[in-house]
Amino acid sequence: MLTTLQTTYTDTRAADLAWALGRERLPALAVLNLELAGAKVELRLLGASHQVLLEEGDVLCSETVACMPASSTPLPLGVAKRVGDWEYEFAARVENLSRGSFAGRAQELLALVADHPNGLAGTFPGSPYAFTAMLAQRYEGQIRWRTWHAYPQEGQLVATRTRVGVRTSATGGPAGAASAAAAVPGAAVPGAAAAAGAQSPVLI
Repeated sequence: MLTTLQTTYTDTRAADLAWALGRERLPALAVLNLELAGAKVELRLLGASHQVLLEEGDVLCSETVACMPASSTPLPLGVAKRVGDWEYEFAARVENLSRGSFAGRAQELLALVADHPNGLAGTFPGSPYAFTAMLAQRYEGQIRWRTWHAYPQEGQLVATRTRVGVRTSATGGPAGAASAAAAVPGAAVPGAAAAAGAQSPVLI
């Protein structure tokens, strides 16, 4: 789903983004509610930032990546934590692109997310390449999501990848096997289950 966010684009920077786990639900400009094989996933666009709420059984996981002045945790390259019976893994990277490359990458990502049943993207009025996009999927027993935060004034694209699954046992379990199969940037990423239950490849 692609939407135009009803707010003006503020001149934020990629370096201003911070990460938080367990924050309360924040006001959102656009929301997409999904149910992925029994897990409830809420994708929330906060403007030039995002929040994902994941609920399954009695466990709730909340991820926020936003410009949070009071936060003491800048955007990390990688995080691994336990949330109840789940293992949570987060990774982020910053792409520095030329103006032409940025426009092409923006068009590619917006088209990908807009056409995906588990995707949500928001652009800003007057700034078509300033956007936030999110895509969720369930794969090999894990809930996974990817997000992109575009900063055309800097030529920077912040990409994040999150995986949440059952805690890995000492002898290795489903979550451990799925973690080992993590995709690398530019590789094919298995698509989220569509409403009919089928899976399709998503190239990111």
